[in-house]
Amino acid sequence: MLVLSETDLRQLLPPVECIPVMRSALADLARGEVHQPVQRPVLIPPSAAGLIAAMPAYTATPSAAFGLKAVCVFPGNPAAGLDAHQGAVLLFSGTTGEPLAILNASTVTELRTPAVTAVATDLLARPDAAELVVVGAGVQAVAHARALAGVRPFRRIRLVARDAARTAAACARLAPELDVPVEAASSLADAVATADVVVTATTSKTPLLDRSWLRPGTHVNAVGSSIPSTREIDTATMAAATLFADAASSMAVETGDYLFAAAETAIEIKASIGDVLAGTASGRTSADELTLFKSVGLAVEDLYAARHAYNLAGSRGIGTRITL
Repeated sequence: MLVLSETDLRQLLPPVECIPVMRSALADLARGEVHQPVQRPVLIPPSAAGLIAAMPAYTATPSAAFGLKAVCVFPGNPAAGLDAHQGAVLLFSGTTGEPLAILNASTVTELRTPAVTAVATDLLARPDAAELVVVGAGVQAVAHARALAGVRPFRRIRLVARDAARTAAACARLAPELDVPVEAASSLADAVATADVVVTATTSKTPLLDRSWLRPGTHVNAVGSSIPSTREIDTATMAAATLFADAASSMAVETGDYLFAAAETAIEIKASIGDVLAGTASGRTSADELTLFKSVGLAVEDLYAARHAYNLAGSRGIGTRITL
């Protein structure tokens, strides 16, 4: 059995590797070549500081494999310098069921989530999008700035978050890596008002965005909330935007961004991103259209990331072999 650590995965799944893998995962899901639950089992004990979710998936394309992510989400972790997501991803042979690999789930989630958002942004954002605003300054905020810089030639990237020192530190980490100015913004409303692409990557339980701040043609990626009890996006934005998800069926039952808004007004989900990739649904239809991608976070994304990393690790001699 192969063990792939955080260090191993950062070598194996940079955006240039992970983005095309996520494109394949979403397209295969849309074509019915992946099996996964519409709703993941989640245990949220009332007295616990976090939750645990199980995310299984199976595909026979191009070779049979099972995957299972056991992930804990602890919203208080970032304040202690830890990723909110902790856990393990297991990869199994689809022929014999033998365990092939165990991967650091925190790192897999960190790398595959912005890769999925990058696929959506490449499909839905205007080709001339020039300014990216990322709401948040944690692990996912930084990872999204890195990944999205690879799909649009942004002239400016701004981060905005409650902790000014943490935001400045995140900008300082990103600036040497990206060939574009990376700045801290003091006002969310002012930053979003000039943005072409917005990413919300926070642990907020209540809406951060206001529909009146968004100009025509903006593309929004809502990433932070993946459970029914939290939301980052206000109802007016959800109602006004053309909505897409990594899986529309899961979005409708799992995400607070959708469920809170749907309880207040009629909300229509246009399509899953895989449908756009497969050519069965259209993406953006005009320069002035407000588009929104809701990232649910899917088991197939973990499975495809794990399988790709496992195959690359074998050819490159990366990872540690153990016997169970």
